[in-house]
Amino acid sequence: MSRPRWVRRPWQVALFGATLFVALAYAAIGVAIWWHAEAVLAQAPKRPADAALVLGSRAFLDGKPHPCLTGRVDTALALAKAGLVKQFVFSGGVDSEDGRTEAFVMRQHAQAAGFAGPMVMESASTSTRLNLSLSRPLLLAAGVRSVVIVSEPYHLWRIERLVRMSGFDRSFDVQYAAAPTSCWRALGPLSKGALREPAAIVNNAFRGFLF
Repeated sequence: MSRPRWVRRPWQVALFGATLFVALAYAAIGVAIWWHAEAVLAQAPKRPADAALVLGSRAFLDGKPHPCLTGRVDTALALAKAGLVKQFVFSGGVDSEDGRTEAFVMRQHAQAAGFAGPMVMESASTSTRLNLSLSRPLLLAAGVRSVVIVSEPYHLWRIERLVRMSGFDRSFDVQYAAAPTSCWRALGPLSKGALREPAAIVNNAFRGFLF
């Protein structure tokens, strides 16, 4: 009697099982990100802060400032209009996809919108972890003691843990503002950034940055 094919080729069964496990784990992280994103969208900052720290992303799309990036700046502008912040710190280095400096593009957008308050640029970071570590001395030098960190909703679960693990929240009173950008409103958890976020979480966790 011949054995079933799956018995004759156990490596295929193992490969299928491993692939299924990875897919389910990735989906579970994605769902957790989605739930957290919805929660932070419903919880706008309540206390005034010294500054808004706006984290960067891809700077340009089809020759125009990327709406995922400018939407984050728009959220900071809304905080300023509401009297919750008086200055901005833009954090983001050179975008590998288009060669633009994210912090510079964010400052341009804020200026075009009429913001006249102080603006500081951190233009060397290439990751969320570096956004925080390289912005810290600039914030301290500017006399900032309380800050609202602004990014898209899917990003904030990881940011909150990086803030705690790095001790960033020991230097500043930290609040968070989820930016409902046009990218998020159009695609939500299916946006490019949100789909890549579980991989970033796994990478940061394996490197000991999150837990």
